[in-house]
Amino acid sequence: MKYVLVTGGVVSGLGKGVTASSIGVVLKACGLRVTSIKIDPYLNTDAGTMSPFEHGEVFVLDDGGEVDLDLGNYERFLDLKLTRDNNITTGKIYQSVINKERKGDYLGKTVQVVPHITDAIQEWIERVAMIPVDGLEGPADVCVIELGGTIGDIESMPFIEALGQFSYRVGPGNFCLVHVSLVPVLNVVGEQKTKPTQHSVRGLRGLGLTPNILACRSAKVLNDNVKQKLSQFCHVPVANIVTLHDVSNIWHIPLLLRDQKAHVAILKTLDLQSVAREPMLEEWTERAQIFDTLQNPVRIAMVGKYTGLSDSYLSVLKALLHASVACRRKLVVDWVASTDLEETTAIEAPEAYEKAWGLLRGADGVLVPGGFGDRGVQGKILAAKYARENNVPYLGICLGMQIAVIEFARSVMNLMEANSTEFEPDTKTPCVIFMPEGSKTHMGATMRLGSRRTYFTTADCKSAKLYGNVNHVDERHRHRYEVNPDMVSQFERAGLQFVGRDETGKRMEIIELPSHPFFVGVQFHPEFKSRPAKPSVLFLGLVAAASKQLDTVLPNANGNHVANNNHITRQHSANGCAMKPLQNGHAKKIISNGVANGNGKYYMNGNGVHN
Repeated sequence: MKYVLVTGGVVSGLGKGVTASSIGVVLKACGLRVTSIKIDPYLNTDAGTMSPFEHGEVFVLDDGGEVDLDLGNYERFLDLKLTRDNNITTGKIYQSVINKERKGDYLGKTVQVVPHITDAIQEWIERVAMIPVDGLEGPADVCVIELGGTIGDIESMPFIEALGQFSYRVGPGNFCLVHVSLVPVLNVVGEQKTKPTQHSVRGLRGLGLTPNILACRSAKVLNDNVKQKLSQFCHVPVANIVTLHDVSNIWHIPLLLRDQKAHVAILKTLDLQSVAREPMLEEWTERAQIFDTLQNPVRIAMVGKYTGLSDSYLSVLKALLHASVACRRKLVVDWVASTDLEETTAIEAPEAYEKAWGLLRGADGVLVPGGFGDRGVQGKILAAKYARENNVPYLGICLGMQIAVIEFARSVMNLMEANSTEFEPDTKTPCVIFMPEGSKTHMGATMRLGSRRTYFTTADCKSAKLYGNVNHVDERHRHRYEVNPDMVSQFERAGLQFVGRDETGKRMEIIELPSHPFFVGVQFHPEFKSRPAKPSVLFLGLVAAASKQLDTVLPNANGNHVANNNHITRQHSANGCAMKPLQNGHAKKIISNGVANGNGKYYMNGNGVHN
């Protein structure tokens, strides 16, 4: 097994996750099999109980692991299915060591950070690196490890020590260290400054790790004299210093690595030159280039309570981007704080109220993502009501499905006290209830988590058609509450269809309004399995409906399917939601990326982000 370690210095948020993912993409394009591990130095056992405001979204894996959002980057970039053990935390390591101590495995010994904690880290890495995650048998060729945080953080010291020992133990030719650092430009001077990177590398070397490659984040390409200076003071060859400068979308990052021969440096360090080929990134190149040429916009209103931080809904945004580019549309996400739609805001902050409703009314489609707690719920209900009454395409995910059910009960069935027991425990009309198997005393890992099977109750619905008329789908879940099965017959008599259920038939998974152009709610989280080359079909349906293209992704009159669970099969057209077919029969789909700006918009085109 070969190992590539990615560390970060100077400041956090440099893009270590994207860099690690991009390294994996380039190595995979060289014909190697790749797996990934993310190390998070926090004491939490997993990411499940952390606030999205503080840490970004909680990404859910097939096995139910609640992990760091960077594992979502790995899965999307590399098309892998990782396990919960691919995310190492300080909490997991200490818990495993303490469990061994209690069992008597260290009987007679004083349990210490060195060697017991550091040994546990190394053993964990070696064990998990051998688990195949790409659907093939046997271990991968290269394991890309990302160490979270910044060099010098006290929390990461045990991991630094363990990785220093690990690099020595696996020996030269099996370990490559890529250090991501910042080369800032001070406006006063206008010069690229190398001192922060010098200090970062000096600190890294003082801790027993020597970088083989420097990946320098900078606004522009590094000047040759700057590279020479970094090489001299950081003891890294000039050929092994790459610039990760600002680009129009993150899909250019693997191309930057390839163009600067980063793969050559990695392969040489890992002694893999004889078994690897030149990276084949033609499809990836076309994705990045086509995204930059998108012109026609599609506006999606994202109604939630974490709108101040785009990372809170990272996978939802990525799924929207995958779908919008598949439909050849430039994505514009209008962030709508659900609390701003409520009547109390109209009294207390009328400008915010008018702005929120203006964004909602100007949207081509409405998306209400998952969430917890009662703050902003009334605003989400109003958004679902607006979309239902005005025939605006709507997709509700998890809580977004539940509030659609509540809104339907109140507005259509005249059950004015309808609510969820999450928000009103003593409600007389409990449309949404706590799941019987849930725990009300422990928060971590007690939800219905991971991949679960949903069976379609009818083939004559948009969801089943989008999935390719299969009889079931496997999607990832993360919830404690469910639609009250005792009220399902009442809802269906009133016109709300429950077209997807679990294997028992008692847990509702998918709702639809047959009379609506596109009104779908799902209990699961389809965004977690969306890929650049395989957009989630429900997001594809939302964006297609919002772009007036839904007919192009549903079965046509002759019964030929345009979209299915694996890829798009319709021929490309200038205006249709369609892909250019590849020679191997798989469809080519393009992805994109963007950043939320201060005006609450997430706006994509070839020039990057615009107000």
